[in-house]
Amino acid sequence: MKKIFLIALIGMLFSCNTSAQKQAVKNTEKETFKVTKTETEWKKQLSAEAFYVLRKAGTERSFSSPLNKNYSKGTYHCAGCNTPLFKSDHKFDSGTGWPSFDREIAGNVSFSTDYNIGYARTEEHCATCGGHLGHVFDDGPRKTTGKRHCINGVALKFVPEK
Repeated sequence: MKKIFLIALIGMLFSCNTSAQKQAVKNTEKETFKVTKTETEWKKQLSAEAFYVLRKAGTERSFSSPLNKNYSKGTYHCAGCNTPLFKSDHKFDSGTGWPSFDREIAGNVSFSTDYNIGYARTEEHCATCGGHLGHVFDDGPRKTTGKRHCINGVALKFVPEK
C-alpha cells in the first residue's frame, strides 16, 4: 500500500508541469498574422525597447512612458504595424504607471493566457502583427466595463484626432 501511494505521489509531482501548460503560455506562436516579419526585419523597424516588448513579450518600466499621462483626443495604434487598438475616450488613470484602457477596439486585439509569473494572466496582442501589448485585468472602472487593459506605452503610437 505504501509503495502504491509513493508511486502515485511521485507521478503527480512530475505531471504538474504538463506540455499543455507550456503550450498555453505562447499559443500566439501558432497563430498566423496578417503582418509577419523576420526577427531581423522587426529589429530594423523598432527601437530596442519596442522590440523587447512587442516581439519578446517584455515589460517596460512603470511610469516611463510619456503616453501614461497623455489625455489628448485620438487613437492609440500598434507601434509595430499601425493597427488602431484603443481610443482615448476609453483611457483612464489606473495609478499603475502604464497606459490603461477600459476596452479595446473590437477585433483589433487578440488574447492568450500566459503563466510567465507562476499563475494565469490574460495577455493582449495586436491581432494584426501579434505584438505583445500587455495584460487585461478585472479591476478596472466598475461604471464602464470593469476591465483594465494595462498596456506598455512603447507598444503604442498615439495618433491625435484631427
